[in-house]
Order: sequence, then structure tokens, then C-alpha cells
Amino acid sequence: MSPSCQFGTGSACLETEHLFSILIVSLIESGDLTARASIRNAAVQLFADRGPEAVTVREIASAAGVSAALVLHHYGSKAGLRAAVDDYAAHAFDAVLDHLEHVGAEHLLSELARGAMGSVVEAFVRGFPPGSPLPAYLRRLLLTDDPAGAQLFGRWYAAIRALLGTLTEAGLAQPSDDPEVRAAFLLVNDLALLLLRNQIAQAVGVDPLSPEGISRWSVEATSVYVTGAFTPPPTFPAVNPDHDLEERPQ
Repeated sequence: MSPSCQFGTGSACLETEHLFSILIVSLIESGDLTARASIRNAAVQLFADRGPEAVTVREIASAAGVSAALVLHHYGSKAGLRAAVDDYAAHAFDAVLDHLEHVGAEHLLSELARGAMGSVVEAFVRGFPPGSPLPAYLRRLLLTDDPAGAQLFGRWYAAIRALLGTLTEAGLAQPSDDPEVRAAFLLVNDLALLLLRNQIAQAVGVDPLSPEGISRWSVEATSVYVTGAFTPPPTFPAVNPDHDLEERPQ
């Protein structure tokens, strides 16, 4: 817990925790300029763009501005570098997930009241510096059914289930006959921003992971979730098949 929240409660404390987590992620990602970190950061970008299997140690070294020998000196092998990248990404994602898992009903209510109920993906994107390759790296982990991606998906799903339970208990969400499916449905909607980023950008004219795109998506998603996207169909008198047959010319 950040020092400013040791004795605080409520949504203000949660927001402070969130900003503290983002600060930690930003420092982890952009503040470490050692050769070891430069190699890791270059690997994250290349792995996100092309996949770990398609990238060589020499390419990583070139992107980091170091020798291939220095890459091996710090990480031992490409497999060791891949493990370090996964650990680094997981730590960054955990900082944001920890915030989501500790959000309370009071904070959720304030978000709904201002029409800005964010998504899990939005929390991730807002938690990383602009231009971070981590969202793209996460996309690749999920699409390739990587074990690290499966673990993150499980944590995401658990966070969504917990949030739905909190909302339902607070009277902010309708109870569901199948909460497992509802949580999965909401999570799929969230993940669309990552998995279909390029296609969504072409459709709506803006990168959905940019500040403008996130803002537009949040407003519309909140509207759909809170007020619904459809109106009930008009009611018609029940059809009596026997009556229909009687009226039909022979």
C-alpha cells in the first residue's frame, strides 16, 4: 500500500493507490536505462511485433545498441531473456490488476455516476506510458495461447467475477442466472480492444488504445452496460393457429 493510503479509506484512497501503481509501472518501464534493461525493452518490442520465435539474439542486440555477447552475458541465452521479459510484463500487469482486485463498491458507484465506468483493458492501457509495447506483447501472449497469457486471462476473469459480485451486492448490477458466462462475456468485450485493435481503428477512425479511442469506447460501453443498447420489442396479440385455419379460404 502506498504511504498516503495507510490511514485513508474510500474512493480517494483507491485513486491514490491506482496512481501509485501507475507510477511504479512507468518507472519500471521507462526509468531503468541500464544495458540490461535496454536489452529487455528491445526484446519486448521485437517479441510483440514478430513473436519470440522469429527474433534472433543479434536482432535484439542491434535494437538495443549492444553486442550479442552482452545479451548473453546478462541473460545467458535467448530463453533466459524470454523468461525475463515474461517476468517483467507480468510484474507490470500485476500492478494494474492489483488495483482492479481491490476496487470497492464506493469507487465503482462514483465511476458510474460520472459515466466513465472503465474496462479492464482500459486500466491496463492507462497504466502504461504512451507507446509502450506491453499491450501488443499481451495481445500476442493471448493469441498464441501462451501459458503466461493463459495465467493472465485467468486473473482477468477472476477480477471481472469479483467486480460483478461487488456491483451486484451493492445493487449496481442485475443478478445473473449464469454469472460465469456473464463475466466471460464482459471480458471478451474488453479483450476486443487488444485483439482487434487494428480492425477497430479502421472501423471507427481512431486507435481504440489511444486516449481519444479509450475515451470514446468508455462512454459508449458505459451507456450500453448501464442503459442498454436496445428497446423492448412491441407486443402483439398472441396468434391462435386454429383461428387462422378457420379464417383461411379453402
